[in-house]
Amino acid sequence: MRTLITTAFVSLDGVVEAPGGEPGYRNAGWTFKDIPMDEAAYELKGREQEEAAAMMMGRVSYEAFAPVWPTIPDFPRYNAMPKYVVSTSLKESDLVTGWGDITILRSLDDVAALKETDGGPISIHGSATLNRNLADAGLIDQYSLLVFPVLLGAGKRLFSESDKDKQSLKLVDQASYSNGIQKLVYDVVR
Repeated sequence: MRTLITTAFVSLDGVVEAPGGEPGYRNAGWTFKDIPMDEAAYELKGREQEEAAAMMMGRVSYEAFAPVWPTIPDFPRYNAMPKYVVSTSLKESDLVTGWGDITILRSLDDVAALKETDGGPISIHGSATLNRNLADAGLIDQYSLLVFPVLLGAGKRLFSESDKDKQSLKLVDQASYSNGIQKLVYDVVR
């Protein structure tokens, strides 16, 4: 069985929208504006790249990442590994070439079936809506978060507001950095 790992930059109030400066959000780029750089805080991202066997994202994140990530030398393993895009509207003809194997999954049932296959961890990038839907369906196994010392108010949230039973988490890794960023890695308790 494969593990689904949500990896995210998140504000203290749960916002994950436009951390790198994506257009259309008034606080775009909040991960680097007014936050001093501390390389140690990003060690987690390098480790995630080494440990992941595949990437998963929703259509919106795919459309944002696909034109950019293949050209960035910082992501050699991500660029080479298989990718899964969860979308009901994306067509095969919409997929980019030269970014490794890309498979479109049409439903949460398809994601659940993928989890039942052999292979290593699948890292979920961006994809606020997908993350909320996967969590509500009980498909997320781990949250790997860098929590930034900012309150953003409005914006796409990592966590669902649906009325559901309590979900317990087990802290498996943590660290604090000089710039106020907190690394929090939680396994979902089943």
